[in-house]
Amino acid sequence: MPKKAKLRVMKFKVLVEKGEDGYYVADVPELQGCHTQAKSQKELMKRVKEVIELCLKDAEPIIKKVDIKEIEVPVQNSKLILA
Repeated sequence: MPKKAKLRVMKFKVLVEKGEDGYYVADVPELQGCHTQAKSQKELMKRVKEVIELCLKDAEPIIKKVDIKEIEVPVQNSKLILA
């Protein structure tokens, strides 16, 4: 009886933004063209997993090495609100 193939788990960084229209948009920077949107964050996470699986099914997915940095910038009297 053949053995079942062991599933490999991969981790991806997901950039999530909320648009002016109220939709959440997710982008997976490591996979070119891998993005989706939804009305709720719960639905978005479900869709992100699905779209990553689809992107990885391509014969040769293009995986870009991405390094996300965090920087501090002094801001005076800004109307920009980050949540």
